[in-house]
Amino acid sequence: MHLRLPLKGRALLGAAAALAVLAGLGTWTAAATGGDPPVQRRDRAFAVDGATLDTSYFTAGGGGRRPAVLLAHGFGGSKDDMREQAEKLARDGYAVLTWSARGFGRSTGSIGLNDPAAEVADVSRMLDWLAKRPEVELDRAGDPRVGIAGSSYGGALALLAAGYDKRVDAIAPQITYWNLADALFPQGVFKKLWTGLFFTTGSADLTGASFGGAEEVRGAAGAPEAAPADGCGRFERTLCEMYERVAVSGKPDAAAVALLEARSPSAVGADIDVPALIVQGQSDTLFPLDQADAMASVIADNGAPVSVDWIPGGHDGGDRETDRVQSRVRAWFDRYLKDDDGASTGPAFRVTRTGGVDSTDGAAQLRGATSSVYPGLTGTPLPLALSGRSQPFTNPPGGSPPAVSTLPGAGALTGLSSSLGVGLSLDIPGQYAHFDTAPLKDGVQITGTPTVQVRVKSDTPDAVLFAKLYDVSPDGRRQVLPNQLVAPIRVTGADAGRTVTLTLPAIDHKADPGHRLRLVLASTDLGYASPAQPATYTVGIIGDLRVPTDPAVDTQPAPLPAWVWALPLGGAALAALLLLTGRRRRSAPLPDPALADVPLEITGLSKRYAGAADRYAVRDLSFRVEKGQVLGLLGPNGAGKTTTLRMLMGLIAPDDGEIRVFGHAIRPGASVLSRVGSFVEGAGFLPHLTGRANLELYWQATGRPAEDAHLDEALEIAGLGDALERAVRMYSQGMRQRLAIAQAMLGLPDLLILDEPTNGLDPPQIREMREVMIRYAESGRTVIVSSHLLAEVEQSCTHLVVMDRGRLVQAGPVDEIVGSGDTVLVGHTARLSDELLAKVRAVPGVVTAVATPDGLVIRLDGGTPEALLAELVGLGIPVTSFGPNRRLEDAFLTLIGGTSA
Repeated sequence: MHLRLPLKGRALLGAAAALAVLAGLGTWTAAATGGDPPVQRRDRAFAVDGATLDTSYFTAGGGGRRPAVLLAHGFGGSKDDMREQAEKLARDGYAVLTWSARGFGRSTGSIGLNDPAAEVADVSRMLDWLAKRPEVELDRAGDPRVGIAGSSYGGALALLAAGYDKRVDAIAPQITYWNLADALFPQGVFKKLWTGLFFTTGSADLTGASFGGAEEVRGAAGAPEAAPADGCGRFERTLCEMYERVAVSGKPDAAAVALLEARSPSAVGADIDVPALIVQGQSDTLFPLDQADAMASVIADNGAPVSVDWIPGGHDGGDRETDRVQSRVRAWFDRYLKDDDGASTGPAFRVTRTGGVDSTDGAAQLRGATSSVYPGLTGTPLPLALSGRSQPFTNPPGGSPPAVSTLPGAGALTGLSSSLGVGLSLDIPGQYAHFDTAPLKDGVQITGTPTVQVRVKSDTPDAVLFAKLYDVSPDGRRQVLPNQLVAPIRVTGADAGRTVTLTLPAIDHKADPGHRLRLVLASTDLGYASPAQPATYTVGIIGDLRVPTDPAVDTQPAPLPAWVWALPLGGAALAALLLLTGRRRRSAPLPDPALADVPLEITGLSKRYAGAADRYAVRDLSFRVEKGQVLGLLGPNGAGKTTTLRMLMGLIAPDDGEIRVFGHAIRPGASVLSRVGSFVEGAGFLPHLTGRANLELYWQATGRPAEDAHLDEALEIAGLGDALERAVRMYSQGMRQRLAIAQAMLGLPDLLILDEPTNGLDPPQIREMREVMIRYAESGRTVIVSSHLLAEVEQSCTHLVVMDRGRLVQAGPVDEIVGSGDTVLVGHTARLSDELLAKVRAVPGVVTAVATPDGLVIRLDGGTPEALLAELVGLGIPVTSFGPNRRLEDAFLTLIGGTSA
């Protein structure tokens, strides 16, 4: 079996569930996207010791054996979270198995936090089953060629499975932990908010519908057991008891540390010796970068290939670069599962850095820095002197009011907070000491963990400190806490005075010339448990602040793809074709000089269904689009979006109303259409010609010089490779879609109209299309996009027009429609009294404050989230989470009454 299980695990494997059993509950279904090979999916119930797992198995293409991939979901999720990635990997030639872990989704059983005898053993049983599948490639009898990928909870399971089962051939863990005890009890300090979220999530009803209608948990012998008692939810009783002890005492005991360490990848680190792509988040106060550093160091020492990738997002929000990461995971598995020597696995180390803010939507501009060697967290130390004498400060009784470094959910308040490392922070006067460097002459790129020695004295035996490193602007008015990270430390024997070395959080941060670095040592932090006993601490600096740098990590600029500045002017060709095939036109109204710089204005637009005088596809629609906007046209099926776009292009005539583009009324063949590029309802290609020849012929029809088309750059959009030289009749639907988008973007149209432009595109191409639309509008041009992918619209668009049943429902900026700009949801533990609610409503800038089952919903007018959070903490509200109250999906469903898009 090639297993390394503890005695309990070996005993379980010897029981009735030594072989995995698949109950025939599922059926084969085909899922096709963009003309790619259909994916076959089978949903089955997988019986294991103590639980029934809900699984899905994905394959695509013809016969022949192929490697397998297991995709593990994050905590609180289910197998459904992995479906899209599973289908893509299946089309790429893998057999993919997803499942809901014990206690999640529709799976039964108790949550064991990756117990080697439960969740980890479940993986081995699934490998047993894969080894018997005729389509799965084998290394030897009973040993499938297999990789495992997963994020957070699932990422740790990938690491544990590789340590316990030698059949695992490659892994790709993401934003996960190496030592869970160290993550939740760093330096012996209880990370109370994150740990509380773990256990309150697991205590909720996560199961949904259960198999067979009756919900039960079965033991090793198959007999029904009672579900865990109330208050413990789906967790194992031992985990509940551990959490209750630590939460009450505010301090982890040795038994709690031992329990979590035994269920951590670090427990079997010496046995993890397979190629590992380690992706970790910079915006992550739950599992910081040092967790990834520990796993990378051990696995590399075991002799396995390791690559480390620091993404900007994480558990605190921000961009997780999903498309890029999934592409890299696929290449990693291509190399180490398919033995494809041509697969590019990327650099040994990559970190995503920010290069300013996009003025169109406030999003951070990202670019990668790479190194051929993983530098670790120490780098090349740069010593910086800190000024300031020894300073006394207090730990207040009960640790309240606490300082604030971050809150789960706070990173989503603004694009800047999670993407640029700028967020909410608050230090309470009298509860911290601070020490500054001199202004930086040349600036410094910090990559790793800064360190400093301090002398700590307390009037109590122990001291708990929270160390932070701020970047302070030259005028001192603004200080940034990179990624809201704080390093807690428990100093024992502090009453006698102790010298300790502080290891600050690992970061990748650029401090500009003229800025100063500020070391803050605080006695409290909202995210952690502080001693309840009041105390006075005195702290002084010994030696320099040592800041890690690594010049070998080379930051490459992120230029736009060459073809971005050659986006096509396909409207000219459309105008020419309309002239050839158009009908007799009515006299067009004169241009309106007042609208000469307005890309689009629609007034009172209506279109009736043929033969139905009282049924409208579009009715009395009016809106306006300005230069530089990326406007999303949203609505459920049948809302009238495509009809509106076709009228805009002059393909059909409205029954009432008017459309003006740059002041010119739209009619079939109108000259102003030469300033419009469009992709509406696909494109017609000559099937016997190649993709390249079709685009060349299309541009020739415009009569414009060939060099104005920038044809070679436009072809890069298609991403079809050698297929460009094949006849279009051989293209799949997805390939045709990509070619049609390239055609729509020939030239540089002032107004670009795209109807469902991402259909048939892979995730990296979707991301690239998103960036093109944003940058294209930033150049002063305008983009209108109709899409059903609400997440893409929310990231891409600056403004929205929402339609339903042919009518305008709402129009305006995305933030205004979503409501995230002025409404926050505050999670809290205790019920708020009417008196306390009245105080909240009296806070300057608060318009309304409403208590709901999900928390306190506060709408602001003029106030900032930072100021609000400080006021709430000052009022003594036990805040547990802080974030925006709505998403585009919520707003959209509210506007259209819950109908599907």
